[in-house]
Amino acid sequence: MSAILIHDGVVHYEVLGRGRPVLFLHGWIGSWRYWIPSMQSAAMRFRAYALDFWGFGDTDRAPERYSIDAQVSLVAGFIDQLGIPKVAIVGHGLGAVVGMLFAQQWPYLVDRLMAIGLPADYDAISPRLIREDLKTLAEWLLTPTPATEAARMEAPKADVQAIRTSLDHLATLDLAEAFRTIAVPTLLVYGLKDPLIRPPSGLALETLPEHIHQVFFEKSGHFPMLDEGSKFHRLVFDFLTMPSGASPRQLQLKEEWKRRVR
Repeated sequence: MSAILIHDGVVHYEVLGRGRPVLFLHGWIGSWRYWIPSMQSAAMRFRAYALDFWGFGDTDRAPERYSIDAQVSLVAGFIDQLGIPKVAIVGHGLGAVVGMLFAQQWPYLVDRLMAIGLPADYDAISPRLIREDLKTLAEWLLTPTPATEAARMEAPKADVQAIRTSLDHLATLDLAEAFRTIAVPTLLVYGLKDPLIRPPSGLALETLPEHIHQVFFEKSGHFPMLDEGSKFHRLVFDFLTMPSGASPRQLQLKEEWKRRVR
């Protein structure tokens, strides 16, 4: 277990492998731990980092730091303290929102962004996220299997207030504007069976800038990295090994990554 001090608070993180850096950011349910298979896969060629946000996993509980802006600041402090150069970010749910806002504010520090389950707006999030207790949410979203055990065990450790504060903050953000203004190569990934984050129905590929692409996992719910692990890890590897600055649209050249036609 590794930890650093950021703004006088203890932030837990883990790291595997060597090579160009990639940072995995967890969502509202769970902690860094459900990224272990993805980190192990990426670590064959990259240096894979994952951290716990304020109020999640083994990072400090600090209610004054539970806003999304504070979580973005945590990522900035983490990258600065560890001396990480330009980084690829793989974010999920809350981590996708944080990753997108970080890439907006510091585009020169982000080589590329994969955003999994990024809500198109606040209304795309099921109200159960704020109504239900964490154990119930984990049971709802994660079928009991060895692959999901880590996420199910870690979910109840989070401070419920960290989730509620981030959602309150999210309601004030213009995510549509963020979609329009993000400048780094971005891949949007959705599970079509996700009951927590409604995949965008009106976000046609032709309306997106050339540097943004989207992929749908037809058999996945909220956790495509666990529901279809092998397929997800191949996509992550293909995305991370694209030339720097290249559009993820090139991924559609592979049949399995073509956008599902509705």
